[in-house]
Amino acid sequence: MDVIYGLIPGMLVLGLAAVAVLFWATRTGQYDDLDGDGRRILMDEDEEDVDPRRAPPMDAEPDLNPVESDPQGEMRHRRHPDQEPR
Repeated sequence: MDVIYGLIPGMLVLGLAAVAVLFWATRTGQYDDLDGDGRRILMDEDEEDVDPRRAPPMDAEPDLNPVESDPQGEMRHRRHPDQEPR
């Protein structure tokens, strides 16, 4: 029974602390935009809006070092025309 005399004030202090944190969070705007951050993390802002059905522009440079396979099945890179053989 003596334990209750310590638990009741402890619970009151913890309850008041929780209410204080709730008021602090609402005053500082922590609950202003609940869905925005969850959706914003999924959006990729680095990529441009590209229509996948559009063909690349005709003046786009081709890939100069594509990977090709030789007759033995080994993968190797083509050399750029300006590179000297090793």
